[in-house]
Amino acid sequence: MKAPTPSAEQLTLSLVQWRERLGRLGVWTATDGLRATAAAALVQQIQALGYSAVWLPDTMGRDPFAHISFLAEHAQSLIFATGIASIHHRHPGPMRQAATTLAEQTEGRFILGLGVSHAPFVEGVRGLHYDKPLTTMRTYLDGMDAAPYMAPNPEVPAPRLLAALGPRMLELARDRADGAHPYWTTPEHTTRARETLGPDKLLCVEQKVVLTEDAEVARATARSAMEVYAGLPNYRNNWLRLGFSDDEIDTKADRFVDALVPWGSVDVIRGRLDEHIAAGADHVCIQALSPHKPFRIHDAALTALAPREVAGRRS
Repeated sequence: MKAPTPSAEQLTLSLVQWRERLGRLGVWTATDGLRATAAAALVQQIQALGYSAVWLPDTMGRDPFAHISFLAEHAQSLIFATGIASIHHRHPGPMRQAATTLAEQTEGRFILGLGVSHAPFVEGVRGLHYDKPLTTMRTYLDGMDAAPYMAPNPEVPAPRLLAALGPRMLELARDRADGAHPYWTTPEHTTRARETLGPDKLLCVEQKVVLTEDAEVARATARSAMEVYAGLPNYRNNWLRLGFSDDEIDTKADRFVDALVPWGSVDVIRGRLDEHIAAGADHVCIQALSPHKPFRIHDAALTALAPREVAGRRS
């Protein structure tokens, strides 16, 4: 039995409420390097610091839906989001089942981020077919919308966000989803994304940061983080659209690195986060890279950038 489609008025009201619930700052982090108990402690720490949401990737580790179910029991005021769940890993029906179940059982603390991922991961790692990302996503959304769901619907449905970078995927996010979750971008991209999405969609952007005033350390850390991504066409094409040259991307030039990964003092980094908000982002998901260890979350940065008073100190 297909759930009724909400009216435009209901959808707009719902997204206004989600903006208020999300606030300005969340945390984007991977927890696959942690035991489950350590991951639970981490999200409790993030909750205590006053962040509103935790965004988790879907890679080759834990199933993000099962993991969120576990984590949500340990941090009972946080919102959890997939950033992003690959549409190639799950049939549209099970994807709808997982998202709707989590939205119900977390009492409305779940956001479904969906994306087409990248050919090297889908074909090279998973051995699955990868072709025409925009058409594939459109067809997938059709399948989700048509899939039956016969359990109780959640009182607060999960918003559906697309990992959109290019103009056509952003248009699809505007027309067929509740908004977008761009990754590896800049405030300039945030401006373009908001112009495409219009005022009535959620825009939740990921932003990597390195809290150090040592330029050499900061840029080396950012470049290490880029190694996994620089050869992926979806990101590279977006960086080219933003005005970076092939040579800047290949050499990871200072201008390119600094534009994508702010570093320096707390005030400098907060300035970049504010730029995203001023450009139209509703919510910025901070990915705090530890100096020299970019794939380990930097506790000190999370504490320093926290959105409320912590331990008697204004952050």
